[in-house]
Amino acid sequence: MKKILIIGATSAIAHACARNWAGEKAAFFLVGRNTEKLAQAADDLRARGAVSVDVHALDMNDFEAHGAMLDACYRTLTHIDVALVAHGTLPDQQQCEQTAAHALKEFSSNGLSVIAVLTDLANRMEKDRHGTIAVISSVAGERGRPTNYLYGSAKAAVTAFCEGLRARMFKVGVHVLTIKPGFVDTPMTQGLPLPGPLVASAEKVAAIICKAVDRKTDSVYAPHFWALIMLAIRNVPTMLFKRLNL
Repeated sequence: MKKILIIGATSAIAHACARNWAGEKAAFFLVGRNTEKLAQAADDLRARGAVSVDVHALDMNDFEAHGAMLDACYRTLTHIDVALVAHGTLPDQQQCEQTAAHALKEFSSNGLSVIAVLTDLANRMEKDRHGTIAVISSVAGERGRPTNYLYGSAKAAVTAFCEGLRARMFKVGVHVLTIKPGFVDTPMTQGLPLPGPLVASAEKVAAIICKAVDRKTDSVYAPHFWALIMLAIRNVPTMLFKRLNL
């Protein structure tokens, strides 16, 4: 029986992953901001075969409360086989450009809060010398694009942090997986002018994540074709790249 911590459990991708794991008779500790959505997610997972589901309401920008949340998780699960860190927002780039306060708030939601909880979580899992930490970053962290560079810079920080954390935790038997989704059809992206052929469902991305967890993959693009797209984008010369409205 897998014992699974999911932070940002009400997001579409995280819940799709949880549905896959529920069929394997997993036990869950779900963390999210919205108590009503957490309760709905818990009921759904129980109906799909989860052995147990406990929930914990928390805004991840409350760094001081991370420790109490992880204490509660360990009291409930006793150990963690898989920790999926999936919380975040999709900032309005124009608003981030207008005020530093808004930019820093969004950077905290998508970058600093992830790094903070990973630090505490890694220290605990290091003692167990067991488990997988899977972290949702983004292809946006591969290069700073003018249309979302605040979000991209936060995800770039997460990706770099996870690379170093992976090397550290490998030595103690804990696996760290970095997940880089492209465009995903979720409530967070509804109404955005996304290129249809490049948009994946949350269920497709979740299937890729669950397989990568089982295979102990280090880093995965979701869907996989984003590896080629981002290779091309990373290699566009700066003189040309700065003229593009990507």
